[in-house]
Amino acid sequence: MAQATNGSKRAPVQYAHITGWGMAVPDNIMTNDDLAAIVETNDEWIRTRTGIRERRIAGDRDSSATLGYRAAQAALEVADVLPMDIDLIIVATSTSEHIFPSTASLIQDWLGASNAGAFDLSAACSGFVYALNMAAQAMKSGSIDTAVVIGAETMSRVMDWQDRSTCILFGDGAGAVVLQSSDQEGGVLSSVLRSDGAGHDLLAIPTPNARTLDGHKLNKMYMAGGEVFKFATRVVDESVRQTTELAGITINDVDLIIPHQANYRILQSAARKLNLDMDKFVSNLDRYGNTSAASIPIALCEAIEQGRIRKDDHLVLVGFGGGLAWASMCIKWGVPEPSAQHGTRINRQRRRAAYILARVRARLERLRRSWSSFLRWTNPRNARLMRLQRKANREDLS
Repeated sequence: MAQATNGSKRAPVQYAHITGWGMAVPDNIMTNDDLAAIVETNDEWIRTRTGIRERRIAGDRDSSATLGYRAAQAALEVADVLPMDIDLIIVATSTSEHIFPSTASLIQDWLGASNAGAFDLSAACSGFVYALNMAAQAMKSGSIDTAVVIGAETMSRVMDWQDRSTCILFGDGAGAVVLQSSDQEGGVLSSVLRSDGAGHDLLAIPTPNARTLDGHKLNKMYMAGGEVFKFATRVVDESVRQTTELAGITINDVDLIIPHQANYRILQSAARKLNLDMDKFVSNLDRYGNTSAASIPIALCEAIEQGRIRKDDHLVLVGFGGGLAWASMCIKWGVPEPSAQHGTRINRQRRRAAYILARVRARLERLRRSWSSFLRWTNPRNARLMRLQRKANREDLS
């Protein structure tokens, strides 16, 4: 980690590059016809209004953490980065397994990233861009060198499957990138983060801490679809223009726009307002639906694999959703050459060893705590205290 020590100072890192990428989606596919067996809808109704044909649904052993872990592993393979070299892990998610610990902490443990800080970020569908910006800013300040940024969601767990206005839209998945500091020009050029909390009640998932449910279901998502649609069509093109202006380029210089995958009509609206052809927009909505914070990194991974991104291309990421919050980022693609210090095959073996050791360490730590607890209560003094406590409890009951 590139931190100042003993009063020494390090010049801020100028550029933050994406050097690795990976994605993970559940095996289970739910088609529109499958949905028609659950709620009153049909394939044509869904496709014409959203562009969605199918989505992935988490199985019993899937979670935002396990999907995020798999995506992070894939990203580390591409970047050829070892887990112990990670300085920071950020997970953008609205569907964590726990309020705490964070999903990021679970993934940090499973990866064996023993030197990394880890936390979750909640900004709904724009969360991945928010998280990427935070990591890039930490890099530019000189406080970190390597970060893993993940968008991971299991939206199917928070769906009201009787509400056809929402359950037809969402799916599950995860995407991740490795972000590294470099002297090479390019990488993250600019970002725009915005929020309008006055629209907080248009798209939400109430938790047990909610002051009132207002007729909505606990732990289930609800959405005022029409209002959210109008919000999205208003902010997407505006945000794209702002981030390109900050980056010192024009809309015509943009090679590819990777938007949050919410509704195909929103993408069409943005293309018209920006006067761009739809070929400049990445869309995989038809196969995955809306995966919230995971949609942009998943779309990024597929665009790379399809050969749609080349060196020195200008990309714009743009997300929008609950909060209401939205964010955009301009990136000049120019992945630095990987270090030749260690062979890829050797590092692959070292990563596998780190994953195995992380599992062993976790099991040994749980065993240590259990054994320590057993020894504590088998101590004669503690056993006497327990007998006295049971006796006091009996007397209280009588």
